[in-house]
Amino acid sequence: MTLSVNEKGLEIVKEIMDRKEELNCAVSEQGNGATLIDAGIEVAGGIEAGRLLGEICLGGLGTVRISDMFVGDMSFPAVIVSTDHPKVATLGSQYAGWVINVEKYFAMGSGPARALAVVEKKLYEELDYKDKAKVGVILLETRNPPPENVTDFIAEKCGIPASELYCVLAPTACIAGSVQISARIVEVGVHKLHEIKFDPDKIKAGHGVAPIGPVAKSDNRAMGITNDCILYAGRTFYFVTPDDDDDLEELVKKVPSSASEQYGKPFYDLFKSVEFDFYKVDPLLFSPAEVTINDIVKGRTYKAGALDPKVLKQSFGL
Repeated sequence: MTLSVNEKGLEIVKEIMDRKEELNCAVSEQGNGATLIDAGIEVAGGIEAGRLLGEICLGGLGTVRISDMFVGDMSFPAVIVSTDHPKVATLGSQYAGWVINVEKYFAMGSGPARALAVVEKKLYEELDYKDKAKVGVILLETRNPPPENVTDFIAEKCGIPASELYCVLAPTACIAGSVQISARIVEVGVHKLHEIKFDPDKIKAGHGVAPIGPVAKSDNRAMGITNDCILYAGRTFYFVTPDDDDDLEELVKKVPSSASEQYGKPFYDLFKSVEFDFYKVDPLLFSPAEVTINDIVKGRTYKAGALDPKVLKQSFGL
């Protein structure tokens, strides 16, 4: 693929910069020339900012729309996400796979810049994708803006000058943070399929819907609520071209979050029970609640999982 997720992502970043007052965002430039776009640390941000953050993370290769959805007898604002380039848009760009850990600074990095830095070497070899753009766009899920030594580090890893780096910032516990995490609904399912050894090249298009969680009082609480929006109320639909030996009927049963033994309680409670150690959480838990797979070769459709209003109510404190 010759499409550049960074160049396409930058188009959306520039839209935010042009509309910063309307979007309740703030833009600043560091001494090294790196641009910081605050979408929820010192500013209010909002739903539209979060929607655009979702599209930035998809590398401009997907759309995020705002709608609403019912989960049991409850109605919530929701995101609808679609992409015709699921492999690159989700695994190659959106997935939060780059741990930024420089001296005392820590943040999870996601979005297009990952495809420049290729820190996750094995994954990008499997994807057979690397961006060659001269600009880099990264989303940092953080409450602390990165100092210059961190943006220098990110730019160096990306092979670009710091003046060509754009860092979009949003804490977990803010409106834009809630929206952009729910906008990972398609990515989470693609990632799960990849984890259980289904070739992402066979996934031709992805579509998903997930509620937007209420903003929590802390980032740890928000991590629980935003994950629960996907684990217990997210729906996805994938169009695939399987090989003859792919058993989609059995495969789809392994994809939903309910396939994990740790399924069944609000994520914050689970996280707390393992002393907030991510490595003690079953990685196969991170999946949509409901998954439908359409074999576009044979014209057959397979579904597994279901929404769980009860756990979502517990998570939201309703």
